[in-house]
Amino acid sequence: MKKFTKVMKALSDPTRVKIIKLLQNRMLCVCELKESLQVAQSTTSKHLKILEEAGLVTFRKDGLWVNYTIADGSDSPYAASMLGNLKHWLEDDPEIRKLVERLPDIHREFIMRK
Repeated sequence: MKKFTKVMKALSDPTRVKIIKLLQNRMLCVCELKESLQVAQSTTSKHLKILEEAGLVTFRKDGLWVNYTIADGSDSPYAASMLGNLKHWLEDDPEIRKLVERLPDIHREFIMRK
């Protein structure tokens, strides 16, 4: 029951769902997610921590960068099921579509030069 409620609570926030939808497209660092979502870095990091604890995202450190990806779902069958469904859900949502369309223009190299 604990793993189930952790996954459901993690996905109950619209910003965290947006993070999942963005990560379905490619690996992203915190600064790229922050830029995409137009929220503070601390807020982005907090959301990522909740998603990680629920088994929905994983991260890999690469020097100074922390890169986030969608988890494989091996930690939780509930996370695996929701991630599988989210691949197909919300594709026609205008807000999600707009975020995904902007994604090719968002790169850490450009963000760090600002």
